[in-house]
Amino acid sequence: MNTFPQHRFPGRFALVLATCAALAAPVWAEPDEDLLGKPQNYPLGTVSNWQRNPYRVGSWSALDKVPGIQTRQVARALQASPLPRAAQPPAISYRYRNIGYTLVEYLERQRATGLLVLKNGEIVAEHYRYGRKDDARFISFSMAKSVTSLLIGQAHARGLIASLDDVAEKYVQALAGSPYGATTIRQLLRMSSGLTFTERYDGKDDIARLSRATIGAPGAGTPADVLRSITDRHSPAGEKFVYAGAETDILGRVLSSATGKNVAELTSEWLWKPMGAEHDAFWRIGVDGQEQSYGAFNASLRDWARLGLLLANDGKVGSQQVLSLDYLLDATDATRQPPAFKPRKATPYFGYGYQFWLMPLKQRTFAMQGIHGQTVYVQPSTGLVLVLTSVWESASGRQDAQPYEERDALWRGVLQSLGGSTVE
Repeated sequence: MNTFPQHRFPGRFALVLATCAALAAPVWAEPDEDLLGKPQNYPLGTVSNWQRNPYRVGSWSALDKVPGIQTRQVARALQASPLPRAAQPPAISYRYRNIGYTLVEYLERQRATGLLVLKNGEIVAEHYRYGRKDDARFISFSMAKSVTSLLIGQAHARGLIASLDDVAEKYVQALAGSPYGATTIRQLLRMSSGLTFTERYDGKDDIARLSRATIGAPGAGTPADVLRSITDRHSPAGEKFVYAGAETDILGRVLSSATGKNVAELTSEWLWKPMGAEHDAFWRIGVDGQEQSYGAFNASLRDWARLGLLLANDGKVGSQQVLSLDYLLDATDATRQPPAFKPRKATPYFGYGYQFWLMPLKQRTFAMQGIHGQTVYVQPSTGLVLVLTSVWESASGRQDAQPYEERDALWRGVLQSLGGSTVE
């Protein structure tokens, strides 16, 4: 029974009700939203500032709209493959530093622009943040390396690349006579050229030199100039994993030369259309017309999930084997790697396959990863896929380990909550 004398003060009563409702409803501020551009409605940047705040959210979800950046479209399928929603999605929780958190609490703690979880092809959770919507095409950064690897596998399966032990200069004449030209495709896939290519993300390293050459910065030379300048060795070729984006750049050039098609066409023909992509994707291209295969593929959250599902299904769409299973296992199975590339050997935690990160679990579990928190985790035997797009402040865990540690805790929580395996 309502005992408040609303008939005497109708305006005041309405104001009280509205105030109470506002106080009762949760008002979630997204982490660092003002720094990331909410007051300016998450603006696009320019070719010179798109990687900085407050332009990250806007630019990293619509890079093709940033003035001065050239892109090439990857055509979607005529009909999107279904991603049904789980009828009763189970709750997801995780533990980090001995404290339990929910999935929603993760979103309130970290700068995620998108998060999607699949279980056996069904959407268990899907979230967009910072004003993003389901048609946003999120930049991958180094997740693009895994996409490039899958295309290399397809070119090899079709006989367009004769052998993974061919040297790069067989296909890329601009590298003839250089140390990178004498490196095999397999060694490039494992980032084991043995050549010293620096990647510190400080603007003064070799990856910055390569990026400036890619966009045609004055005085930067051509990408081939930069690649040919890398001559110092830290190890004999094939013996040691050392992360180097240059090696994926060369793989993209091998693809274009070996097939006679650009990487965007190959991505559409060999991945996007067969897997039933819902949205067009796109690659950023350099001044030489070459796709930036080491870090500039852009796709919607659901299509990243579809790619993860294709990998979880061991390269199959329905009954059709879209990807070479043998190549895919060589790329993602820790047991198939030489000792130096296994988990806890290649790095203190991850192993490294063919441009995929391999987790130290008994069940085959692997990831596509990019700087600033871009991730697709996959555990095929349990049908689990986690997609995460982010705008973390730090580029890598060397600069700030906390977001990377909590991301790993979240993935383990997804596995534990949804019937996956975390046994090492």
